[in-house]
Amino acid sequence: MTELWLRTADHVLCAQPWGADSIRVRVGRKAIVPDIPGALELTPAEVPAVATETSLTVGRLRLDVIDGLLRFSKDGEELLAEQPGHFAWPGPRLFAPNGDGYHRLEQRFRAYPGEKVFGLGQHQHGRLDQKGMVLDLVQRNAEVSIPFALSSRGYGLLWNLPAIGRVEFAENGTRWVADSARQIDYWVTTGDTPADILSHYADATGHAPALPHWATGFWQSKLRYRNQDELLAVAREHRDRGLPLSVIVADYFHWTHLGDWRFDPAEWPDPAAMVKELDGMGVKLMVSVWPSVNPLSENYEHMRDNGFLVGAEQGLPLHQTFPDKGFGEHKHGVAFYDATDPAAREFVWSRLKAGYYDHGIRVWWLDACEPEIFPEQFGNLRFAAGPGREVANLYPREHVRGLHEHMTAEGEDDSVSLVRSAWAGSQRFGAALWSGDIPATFAALGKQIRAGLNVAVSGIPWWTTDIGGFHGGDPASAEYRELMIRWFQYGVFCPLFRLHGHREPRIGFGAGHSGGPNEVWSYGAEAYEIIADQLRLRERLRGYIGEQLAETARTGIPLLRPLFVDYPDDPSAWTVEDQFLFGPDLLVAPVTELGARSRPVRLPAGTAWIDVATGMEHAGGETVEVQAPLARIPVFRRAGSTLHL
Repeated sequence: MTELWLRTADHVLCAQPWGADSIRVRVGRKAIVPDIPGALELTPAEVPAVATETSLTVGRLRLDVIDGLLRFSKDGEELLAEQPGHFAWPGPRLFAPNGDGYHRLEQRFRAYPGEKVFGLGQHQHGRLDQKGMVLDLVQRNAEVSIPFALSSRGYGLLWNLPAIGRVEFAENGTRWVADSARQIDYWVTTGDTPADILSHYADATGHAPALPHWATGFWQSKLRYRNQDELLAVAREHRDRGLPLSVIVADYFHWTHLGDWRFDPAEWPDPAAMVKELDGMGVKLMVSVWPSVNPLSENYEHMRDNGFLVGAEQGLPLHQTFPDKGFGEHKHGVAFYDATDPAAREFVWSRLKAGYYDHGIRVWWLDACEPEIFPEQFGNLRFAAGPGREVANLYPREHVRGLHEHMTAEGEDDSVSLVRSAWAGSQRFGAALWSGDIPATFAALGKQIRAGLNVAVSGIPWWTTDIGGFHGGDPASAEYRELMIRWFQYGVFCPLFRLHGHREPRIGFGAGHSGGPNEVWSYGAEAYEIIADQLRLRERLRGYIGEQLAETARTGIPLLRPLFVDYPDDPSAWTVEDQFLFGPDLLVAPVTELGARSRPVRLPAGTAWIDVATGMEHAGGETVEVQAPLARIPVFRRAGSTLHL
């Protein structure tokens, strides 16, 4: 393979072609370690490349070494270049020893006036453009670390380290930091358009499968259905009302103990019969699967004795406190299984198969899969893949990998797992990310629009939210009913269409709690009529959604996407944060303010747009004030499209 090597007194650097218009750079102290965990597991396509002692050219991307600094360019124009921390020390690459053979790593690049940065996973800061932000590279509930950045300058960069750290997009430079790792590893790509960059990223980290048709419909959930009769009653009510329903959820505490991975027979006496009845209604049952293991679980001692649990450098391997059956609201210590260990994944699958799969269940909710460590003492964790500080961010991807690979081995070719966290490459294992436990507010709704668009740019095309938010929401409140309507109107145009939340009254927290009603008929007659119309709208869109997600599987271009993906030559497309494209033919502008009955909509230049509600055609490149009565939000169809709503 054509490569570029750079050796200094402090470290050695290797740059390699890694796919079309793409280069991978690794830097080690004395040598390059080949098998450190990361996202670039797939063998890259062989591409023509030219190397000299000071340059490497791969398609449109060129890397030059100038005075010991790396400079990436396309067609002679600089895309990205290293920047030293100081004229003497440190340079652009820093290895600060931790005293255990690992180092605190830093990689510095220049900052550029006017640059915009997108992607980086999912965050709740409420911004689409991440320039000026400092982001922790760590997995937390509602905060998902996927270290891929797409720049308005025409490049994408993957920080190919699952280490705990941070990235800083400051005005005086960009800095990527790993708290403890063995070598620097990143990947740079370019293309003529953002779509080219996203396609290259999918080629490098893996394409999502095509979403199965059943998953494009409506998913019903609440916190929580306490038993088999409650859940079936809701599914039957949907059927009797003629309301579409594709998935219904058995949430947490349906088990005997955390880590048993089976139904409590006192509350769920005949899972196979339940699945059979739901199948007859065309409804899938999704079951909540947690990675945590109670020491009282029937599987705990076997998993402990065989090394299947995440280890601890000191003390007992208990990393969280959580309530469980038999303890009331009291919390106690639980462990997590080691998803980075193939043998542990195989054992967990054997229990999931006996407890769920053999009863007919095929859809998985991988909740709390960050995993949710309290406190965040990553230095005390030991995984099969390595020390916690070096590999912890990898956990959610390896967790969903286990489900996907074992489902595939069973002959299932449409595996879908709803996950609360992800890392680079999760998409190729059927990961469907949702935005976590968010507030039930209009402000939170607005933040989800930005969060979902950055997730799409980060390579995860299957994404959704808890419609209505998770924490709270009074079904009897007029204000909350309006929020629920507006959230449903947004949710129709998310890749997955899913209702969930912990509604008022919220009484206690433990195995017996359930939360208030959260069915589509729970919010009064006016809201019900509007929400039912949204369910029917989604049904009409399912063919289009399936076609577009099949195209996503082929190209890596997400269904839900920022305006600049399709209209990069329109400067305004890079600044609009509260609208999005839903495939090439639909422009959606959600309403995120209480009482708002109109809103401005920016129409991208390059085509005309037709208001779906009025049939009026508008020229692109202009901003129009659009009516948004409670029954609808502004939606525009691209002129020339054959799609009809």
